[in-house]
Amino acid sequence: MKSTRRPLPQLLGDARRWFEEGLLTAMEAAGATPVTPTQTQLFAVLDEEGTTVSELARRMGVTRQTAHQAVHGLVAAGLLEQAPDPTSARRRLIRRTPEGQRAHRQAGAVLDRLEDELAARIGRDAVIALRAALETPWGRPPTLG
Repeated sequence: MKSTRRPLPQLLGDARRWFEEGLLTAMEAAGATPVTPTQTQLFAVLDEEGTTVSELARRMGVTRQTAHQAVHGLVAAGLLEQAPDPTSARRRLIRRTPEGQRAHRQAGAVLDRLEDELAARIGRDAVIALRAALETPWGRPPTLG
């Protein structure tokens, strides 16, 4: 008999897409500027004081070119801006504009509501346990051979 057990990384990806789709749908319904899932991910890993494109790419696990394209789309939408990095004349920091700050707060409120909806569906204790497991440091991946 073939196992129907799906790999944990696939389940985690499905869970991430559930939140992403809920967030994008709610933001669109509220009249927010449309963004892509990649742009949403970039917004989530951006520091308040600004972050370089290289660091954004590293945090997102994408190429620098992919991060750069997402940044340019969000700059064109008026949600991000580029500013000189005070620690390096060669680097630029990417940071939220006032409109980007508002959208970020709005997205945070939507994510809180989505988490509440998830708790209503699978139980508050399950959500608390899931959050605890994901917030626990796992350490570096082991070298299996």
